[in-house]
Amino acid sequence: MSRPFLLLAASALALCSCSPASARAPDMTTPHKDAPVLTFKRVFESPSLGGRMPRSPKLSPDGRYLTVLRNRDDDRERYDLWGFDRQSGKWTMLVDSLKLSSGRELSEAQKMQRERLRIGDLKGIVSYDWAADSKAVLVPVEGDLYLAGLDGTVTKIPGTTGDELNARLSPGGGMIVYARGRRLWAGPVNAPARAITPEEPGETVHWGEAEFVAQEEMDRLTGLWWSPDDRRIAVERFDEAPVGIVTRSAIGAEGTRVYDQRYPVAGSANAQVSLWVVAPDGSRRVQVDFGADPDIYLARVDWAPDGKTLYVQRENRAQTQLDMLAADPETGATKVLFSEKAGPHGWVNLSNSYRFLDDGSLIWWSERDGYGHLYRYTNGDWQQLTRGDWVVTALVGVDQQAGRVFFTATKDDVLAPQVYSLDLADPGRLTRLTDLDFANSATMDKAGKTLMVTRSNDLQPPQSYIADEAGTRLAWIEENRVEGDHPYAPLMAGHRTAHYGTIPAADGTPLHWMMITPPLEPGKRYPVFSHHYGGPHAQVVTKGWHGALAQAIVDKGYIYFALDNRGSANRGVAFENALWHAMGSVEVEDQLAGADWLKQQPFVDPRRVSTFGWSYGGYMTIKMLQRHPGAWAAGIAVAPVTRWELYDTHYTERYLGRPQDDPAVYEASDAMADTAKIADPLLIVHGMSDDNVVLENTTAIVAKMQHEAVPFEMMLYPGMTHHFAGPTVNRQLYETMFRFLDRNGAGAGGTDDSGSNR
Repeated sequence: MSRPFLLLAASALALCSCSPASARAPDMTTPHKDAPVLTFKRVFESPSLGGRMPRSPKLSPDGRYLTVLRNRDDDRERYDLWGFDRQSGKWTMLVDSLKLSSGRELSEAQKMQRERLRIGDLKGIVSYDWAADSKAVLVPVEGDLYLAGLDGTVTKIPGTTGDELNARLSPGGGMIVYARGRRLWAGPVNAPARAITPEEPGETVHWGEAEFVAQEEMDRLTGLWWSPDDRRIAVERFDEAPVGIVTRSAIGAEGTRVYDQRYPVAGSANAQVSLWVVAPDGSRRVQVDFGADPDIYLARVDWAPDGKTLYVQRENRAQTQLDMLAADPETGATKVLFSEKAGPHGWVNLSNSYRFLDDGSLIWWSERDGYGHLYRYTNGDWQQLTRGDWVVTALVGVDQQAGRVFFTATKDDVLAPQVYSLDLADPGRLTRLTDLDFANSATMDKAGKTLMVTRSNDLQPPQSYIADEAGTRLAWIEENRVEGDHPYAPLMAGHRTAHYGTIPAADGTPLHWMMITPPLEPGKRYPVFSHHYGGPHAQVVTKGWHGALAQAIVDKGYIYFALDNRGSANRGVAFENALWHAMGSVEVEDQLAGADWLKQQPFVDPRRVSTFGWSYGGYMTIKMLQRHPGAWAAGIAVAPVTRWELYDTHYTERYLGRPQDDPAVYEASDAMADTAKIADPLLIVHGMSDDNVVLENTTAIVAKMQHEAVPFEMMLYPGMTHHFAGPTVNRQLYETMFRFLDRNGAGAGGTDDSGSNR
C-alpha cells in the first residue's frame, strides 16, 4: 500500500527522548507577540513554506555537473532542470519546462504511472537521464522527449508522439529505447525508433512496462533494462487477460469517465509475466526461464557489470521466498544463486539496497538475523558486514577502488538516520559521516566518490549538499536556511518545537511518540489532533522537519501527536511481523495506549482527543472507533480500506495470505463487521477517481452504516485520486476536517481561514 500521506516529513532535532515516567511536559511559554498565525491557506500556497525542494539530484557521468529538478517560487508544483558546474561554481537553468510546454494532456498510462509515484500533481519535468558523454540530458516534458544540451540547445527526439513510457538512453549514449502502444521501440537517438517486439493481437499484452502491482507495491516502475555494452535489452512482457476487471467510475466535476481497470484483488489471478532478452534491432529474442511455477512475481532485474549475466529476483506468490537467479542472456537458461526465506509468521521484504560489483561479488541487504543489515556474497559464501539491533535503511553507494561501502542506518538513533561508511577489509569499524543533529538521507554517484546528502531537523527544512567520501561538504545543492527572504522566516517567531518520548505497548515494547504543543497556559487543557498511519513499511515519528501543516494545526490551538505502533518500519522483523494475519489488532491497541497516556497528561483535555489517518491510516481510524468506543472524541478516515478482499494481491497477501485459504483472517481484519459499534463522530473522505483504494471501499461501508442507522459524515472529492492535488482542494480538505471536529466537541473552536465560525 502507498504511504505518502504521512503528515510529517521524515526527521528532526529532539528536545527530549524519554520514557513516560520521566517525560516532562512541554515548556509553558508564551508566543512571541509579533508571531503571525499560520493558516491552511498559506500552508498550501506558493512559494512552499519549506523552501525550495530539489528532486532527483544526479552527477553527470564525468562528475563535472550536478543536476536537480527545482520547483518554482511562483508555482511549487512546477519543476525545471537546473545544473551546477562544479568547476565554475555556478547554477544555471538547463531546461525551462514552461518554454517546452505544449499543454498536451498526458496519456492515461502516463497519468497512472505518475499516480504510482504519487507525483500526479507535479508539472514540468519530473524525470531525466544523462547521456553517456555528459554533454546532454534526456528530458520528458508532458509526454514529449527532448535531448537538452548544456549549451542551451533543446532537440525533440525524432519520431516520438507524446505517448512514450520509460524512455532510457543506452549506456553508450547513442541509442534510445521506450515503450509505446504496448510495444518496445528502439533506435538511434538522432533517428526515429522502430518497434522491436511483435504486435500482439490482444490489448491486454504489454511490452516494456511494469504491471500494476509492480508499480504500486514492488517499487518497480519500469519493464526494460539496457545491458552495459548496449548489445541487449531485457524487456518484460505481461498479459493482463487473467486479471479481473474493476469497473472504476472516475467521477469528475463535469462528468464521469468509466474505466474497466485490470485490478488483481487479493486471492485472484495476477498478470502473466515473462522476461525476454532482445537485441536493439529486435533480433535474437530469447525468453528467460522462471522455472516450473508460473504464479510468481518478477521483483528486480539487473545486468552484471560485464553484461554477461542477467540477474533476476523471483518472488513466490506467498512472498515467503525470494530467489536470486543468474540468467544466460544468450539462451535464457537460469540457475538459483541463493534464496532469502522468511521466518515463521513473516514475509520477505523487497529492497533496492544491493549492488553487483565488478569482481563478481554482491553487496546485499537482508533481514535474516532479525534486522535489516548488509552482507557480501562471494562465490557462494556470505560475510555479514553490519550487525546489531538497528537497521540499515539504504545502501547509498560503493567505491570499488577504495573498497568502501556507504549506507544510511539507525545505529545512533532510530528516529534520525545517519550516513555511514565501512571498509570491506575491516567492516567492523563504521565511520559516521553526518551530523547527529539532523536526520539524513543520501544518494551517490555510480563510482561511489561523491555523496549527495539531504538533511533536516525540527528547526531546519530539508537542505542538501554534495560531500566527499569523508562526509566533508563540498558545495550546497540547496542550503535552504530559514533566514532573509526564506518563506518560513517570518513564521519562525511562532514555531513550536517537537518533543519525543516512548510509552510501552501491552507486551512492554517501547513505542515512540512525537508531540508539538501550542504555548501552554497553567491550568488549561488542550484538544489533541493525533495522526497515525499504522501499517507496515512506514515510520511516522522521526526527528526531521515536520512541515508547516503540523505547525498550522498547533496554531489553531491543538496539540499535535503521533505514535508509531507495532507493525511500523525500521524496528526489526519481530516488531513489523506483529501484523502477520492480524491487521487491525495490535496496531489499534498500541494507538489506544497512546490515547490513554495522553489523557493522563495535565495539559490534555481527555474529552477532546481525536484521531486522523489516510489510506491504511484511514482504515485504522475506523477500526479504532469500532474496537474502543469512547476512547477518541472523533475520528477522520481518508481513503480507507474497508474490505481487504478489494485490495491488491501483492500487498494484501503478504500480510494476510489469500482469502480463500483463511477467510477468518480477512473477516477479522476487515472494517465491515463491527460498523454498528461505532458510537463516536466519524468523517469519511475519499477521492472519487481513486484507482488504488477504490471508492467501493467507502461506498460499501457507508451503505452498511446507513442500513444500521449509524451516524457519520462524508466528504467526496470529484476527480481526485489517492493523492489530492491542488492548493485550494487541500485547503478545503483540512478546513472541512477541523470544522467537523469543532461541530462534534473535539475541536479548539475559532474561525477558519476565511474568517467563518467553525
